[in-house]
Amino acid sequence: MLNVKRLRSEPFIWIHLSGIVLFPILLEVAWIGLSLGNRFTYILEIALLIGSGVFPVLLMQLIRPFNIFSILLVSLKAECLSDEQRQILALFRTAKQKFFSMVTAGIMILVLLLLYRLSPLAVGVADFLPQWHILGLAIAIVAFLASNLFLQVPLSVLLVLLTKKSKLAEIEPYPLEKINESFTTPGIKVNKILWFLEPALETTDNA
Repeated sequence: MLNVKRLRSEPFIWIHLSGIVLFPILLEVAWIGLSLGNRFTYILEIALLIGSGVFPVLLMQLIRPFNIFSILLVSLKAECLSDEQRQILALFRTAKQKFFSMVTAGIMILVLLLLYRLSPLAVGVADFLPQWHILGLAIAIVAFLASNLFLQVPLSVLLVLLTKKSKLAEIEPYPLEKINESFTTPGIKVNKILWFLEPALETTDNA
């Protein structure tokens, strides 16, 4: 059964938690992108940035949370997950996770408004790029979308790490047949990602 020690020994937890280091870098890229060229209509740009940078990640986390048992272009097949790993997945579909995803999205909208207001301070930082605002807006949209992803997923992982012992003892493994339809699983599905697999989990899988 899943316990605190087993939870903290799961390598995928720490891999995705460490993704938070990309968050400030991506925000800076978005900030610089917004500074390129002459702005279009304020309302139009803000609506575009929120619609393409905040809502897709929020909807993913609310409807089909990110499956952390993946890295880069590969992910573990559902049938290859141990019972403990499926218990961890179940923790990503709690009401608490959804609530914090919505709060985080709201905070990111406020961060966007601040970035937009401060973007004139970044004028000249990227002089080597064509000073076309349409290009800057495209850069900002992609970077802001990625920054939301690299904030939402690590925060959801942190919430799992902070789960109380009593909750861990009660949680049931997520139904195997529902994993693919209930979680966003990127990349090619493989049987094992050996360099990220704990020997203890291998034993559990093969039992």
